[in-house]
Amino acid sequence: MKSLYLKNNTVLINFTSTYYQTIEEVLASDNFRFVLEGYIDHLSKNDIKSYRWFINGYDKQTALNKMIHLLKLLCVIDVDQIQDDYLKDKKAMIVFVENLYNYWRKLQRCTMINTRAKQGLQLANFIDADNKFNQLMLALYRKIEENVQGRKNNVYRQLNAGSNASMVVRDYRWAIPKGYEVLKGIPFIDSVMLRTPLLLHPASNKRSGTFSQIKTNPITSFSYDKDEWFCYPAKIGSLLTYIYFHCDYIFSALALANLFELALDKECYNKKPDLIMLFGNKDGKDECTFYHDTKNEIWVGNVSYKSEIEYFGYLKKMALTLHNLAMIQKGWLPLHGSMINITLKNGQTKGIVFIGDSGAGKSETIEAIQNLGYQDIISTQVIFDDMGSLHIGDDEIYAQGTEIGAFVRLDDLEKGSAYKEMDRSIFFNPETSNARVVIPVVAYDEVITDHKIDMFMYANNYTKKIGLREFETLDEAIATFCEGKRFALGTTSEKGISTTFFANPFGPVQKEEECLLLIKKMFKMMKDKNIFLGEVYTQLGLKDKDDNALMQAAQHLLKVINNEDKEQSC
Repeated sequence: MKSLYLKNNTVLINFTSTYYQTIEEVLASDNFRFVLEGYIDHLSKNDIKSYRWFINGYDKQTALNKMIHLLKLLCVIDVDQIQDDYLKDKKAMIVFVENLYNYWRKLQRCTMINTRAKQGLQLANFIDADNKFNQLMLALYRKIEENVQGRKNNVYRQLNAGSNASMVVRDYRWAIPKGYEVLKGIPFIDSVMLRTPLLLHPASNKRSGTFSQIKTNPITSFSYDKDEWFCYPAKIGSLLTYIYFHCDYIFSALALANLFELALDKECYNKKPDLIMLFGNKDGKDECTFYHDTKNEIWVGNVSYKSEIEYFGYLKKMALTLHNLAMIQKGWLPLHGSMINITLKNGQTKGIVFIGDSGAGKSETIEAIQNLGYQDIISTQVIFDDMGSLHIGDDEIYAQGTEIGAFVRLDDLEKGSAYKEMDRSIFFNPETSNARVVIPVVAYDEVITDHKIDMFMYANNYTKKIGLREFETLDEAIATFCEGKRFALGTTSEKGISTTFFANPFGPVQKEEECLLLIKKMFKMMKDKNIFLGEVYTQLGLKDKDDNALMQAAQHLLKVINNEDKEQSC
């Protein structure tokens, strides 16, 4: 792969090909010229005054040469000793340097080391290499800025001037089935470093449509340049998943580190994955599809290349759809929901599951419980935040999760909640509607542990009631959960009241008949085991919602846990 890849607002810097040790090496590089030219093109479209100042009567290439030469001089000679047309207006020069620095920092920048290569930089400590690069870029900016302004700065801000993230990639030897040879040689992500809090600005902020099954394996139409593809080996629940992605979506892929456990090389060695995903496939189609390879027993997902899929939800939900389809085949029931374990002062632990489609209030109800600080609670532990599954074992019904993190809407969280874990968070378009944050919340070992259930709740965001209620009959419970009703909040392309089978378009919708059998079986067992089957009123879909509805629902739920009342709605 070349030393620098720049597309739209994403930059991939290949340390294996080129690693800069000095400011002079940076300024003399083709990569610096390439970035500077990108900045000039940006000025020509967005700041014509600065663009004309830069051109200064020259053609663009001559102006670039003159500016690079001046920047080199400013790193070694005092500004008063330099005769240059650009320095006749030092204020304009300072503005130019500041805005060039800001342009660079607004790009989403990832550095990479490929341990496969036999030349270039290969460091055992890739974080140290990235830190040095960060310091180098800061030093370059400050040296030029302070020289032009004629004084040292009084305030220094230690920003991420080098990268936002870094990764080590290398070849993994995995059991490649016949027909999948095209994937050979695409490097796996071995290690990831994220400079959090990380603010990303993808081209899209919502997902549309569902994923449909096709009869032809998408691997046969996989269009790729191996230098532009990587694999994120993920552990989704108990399933091994190879997520292949085009480098234009690298920050969506790296954000997976806050959501899915990164598989170790020994966990992939000579292993056939349960799931394979192709994300950003330049197949000339416009598809979000999946295929079941029954011969090799692999579920294969495909998302065609287009700007809209830069939204993290496409990557996350396709991966979870593949997981859920595999679990249905296994006889497990996928849940679009959240689960929390609450440990009480009497020593008991209660497992509570909330089911609902996007925007129903699953995560928000859990967050309200955690903020409540109820006097009888010792601790709370989130088991999963978006997707889990039910299964039966030893005449008991258990839940497991899929993710180590949470991908939640900023709009619906309590004020300040997103900032409690800000030092580890990844934010997506935080200034827009449907702004999202990915936060790590639970250890992987807890995700794949069997957890008992005491309450199984439907998150109702469309009814103007407060609290919760228990369903009177099993049929009523099954009907409500299967209808999957909610008021869409703009998190997808849907608007207003909508229904989705079992509130889960990621597996159950595609396999409704098989899922209905599992639902009836497991709901009957929950009823027989006296597990509380009910609904909680979040009001999140109402224009005139009660701002305290979630907190009151949390309070009522905790009373039920303490056996104070089983009917807590009003």
